[in-house]
Formats: sequence, structure tokens, C-alpha cells
Amino acid sequence: MTLEHFMNEAISPWMRENGPDSDIVLSSRIRLARNFADIPFPIIANQHDLEKIREFLQQEFEHLSFQDYKNFEFISIRDLSSIEKRVLVEKHLISPLLAQNDGTSASMISNNEQVSVMINEEDHIRIQLYFPGLQLTKALNKAFELDDWLEEKVNYAFDETRGFLTSCPTNVGTGMRASVMMHLPALAMTKQINRMMPAINQLGLVVRGIYGEGSEAVGNLFQISNQITLGKTEEDIIEDLQSVVQQLIEHERRARTRLMEQSGTELEDRIYRSLGSLKYSRIIESKEAAMCLSNVRLGIDLGIIKDLSRNILNELTVLTQPGFLQHYAKKTLTASERDVLRATLIRERLQLEE
Repeated sequence: MTLEHFMNEAISPWMRENGPDSDIVLSSRIRLARNFADIPFPIIANQHDLEKIREFLQQEFEHLSFQDYKNFEFISIRDLSSIEKRVLVEKHLISPLLAQNDGTSASMISNNEQVSVMINEEDHIRIQLYFPGLQLTKALNKAFELDDWLEEKVNYAFDETRGFLTSCPTNVGTGMRASVMMHLPALAMTKQINRMMPAINQLGLVVRGIYGEGSEAVGNLFQISNQITLGKTEEDIIEDLQSVVQQLIEHERRARTRLMEQSGTELEDRIYRSLGSLKYSRIIESKEAAMCLSNVRLGIDLGIIKDLSRNILNELTVLTQPGFLQHYAKKTLTASERDVLRATLIRERLQLEE
């Protein structure tokens, strides 16, 4: 497995699989923040300390496999171009923060892209693991096993009272962020999502965009995750998040039913106009493409569109991002040039499917 493979395939292998409630929940993610006990955390560590961590993890884990997660590829951030970094962010294989770091930062990625271990981001180690659909408990159990595997060779910074110690105080305790990526077009169309967000925040959860903290929710895709890591077990956090997500699923299903009953023709028109835009546009901006893809995804889920699969939309969601477009073109593009190429790639992909 090489960097070229991660760059050229728009859709990760695990994303081709269906999971529970995958018409609404695209993915479940567990992220664990960990630090070495005997080395200063990245916010105060010097380059020599961080380079020691990077070299140790590369030496101990590069090309190893753990259960279904085969052949971890070690990727140095300093060796990547700005476009390559952007592509890995767009595929959620590294975080935007890691992409900004140079020098000692790196990532280890399994060949199925389901697991990535980020090195010297905000913490020494950040383990993230994805599953399709709503599978938080399964993802947590696998993350625990992967964490134990790493801990066999790493002495973690841990306090008996406070739990795992992290650079950011909000991560102290479990060091865990659990999140789900949800497609909520009906709640967005009916404006219900705006009323629900404050209530979700009051429950110790946060609603963000597709790339997490600081990102905008485009294409009706929302990331729901926990804010509290101290004073609760990992299982408690998962239970709270699962409960809220299941309520959102129920609300979204009811909103979709009401839209079909009360505005069926208008909804079908919106869906087919979006499909037409994707099939025939010669210029399309990223936000418009995301909204059209959202509407078409809704059409597939409602059975209105029958000759397309969600996998095509998952692929196009990544393929039409700025980094991927420039990687495809093998050069830096202006915003206008990206809008033209985005429209071309969407047309060609849909024609290939037909």
C-alpha cells in the first residue's frame, strides 16, 4: 500500500459497505487522544522530543497489521505537497490541524483506510477508527483493542484520578471523541435542525460541519460528537450520543414522511432538478454541488431515484473537493477552473454509471 493508492481512490474501501441506518448515518468514528508519559506534550515539546516519538512509532509499527487493519503505511507530513495534504484531509485520513504541521508530524494509515494514527498533532498520538452507519459500540470495542495493541509498546500518560492526560483540558479523562456523520436534509429543509442544535448542545454534545471543529455544515451533512470526556466512562459517552442520534434519526424519518405527504411534487421537482444540474452543468461551485448531491441522496433514500447508488454519491462528495480536483488535474487550479473541472467530472462519472 502506498501514498499513491490513498490519493487516487476517492472512496475508502470501508465506505462501500452498508451499516445500520446508513440512509441517515454515513459513519461512526471513535478518536482517542494519547500521550507518552515521559516526553513533554506537543504544545511545549521541542523538535528533538517530537522527532524521537515519530521515529519510535515508525520503527515499531510501520507495515505491521492488527486484526483486519493491514499493513499500516507511515506517511510523513513534511514529505507531502499542499495538494496531497488537502486530499488526505478531504478523505478524513488526517485532520486539518495535522495538515498544517510540518517537521515531526506523520500518520499511519491501514490499507482499508478504516484506521489512521496521527502523530504529533495536538497530542503525541491520535487514533481514529471509522465504521459505516450507526455502529458506535462496535467502533469503540475495536478502538479499545487497537489502543491496547499500541500500549504494549507505549507508556501512556495516565493519572489514576483524572484518567488519560492530554494537551487540551477538554480531552482529559477518557481522551475520547465519539462522533457520527449524519445526512439530515429533511430537518434542514423544514428548519427544525436550527431549533434542535441548542438542545443538543445542552446535552453535552456539539454539532459541527463535515470536517469537524470550525468547519461549515454543507450538503446537509452534520457531525454530532461528545464534548465531555472527564467524569464519564467511554460507555456512558457512547450511550448518551447513541440516544441523541437515534432521536435525530426518528425526527429525520418523520420529516421526510411529512415532506412526501405534504409537498411530494415540489420535493420530487427539487430532487430531479438537482440531478439535472449534476448531469448537465458545465460550471458548478462546491456548495451547489454539495446541495445537489444531498438532494439526489435523499431521492435515492426515498425510492424516487432508483438507478443510482449511494456509493456514487459518496465518491462524488470526495472527488469534487478542491484538493482532489487539483490532484486529478496534476496542477494548482483557480476557483473558476475547479468549478469547470468539478462539473466535468460529475458528468463523466454519472454517464459512466448509466
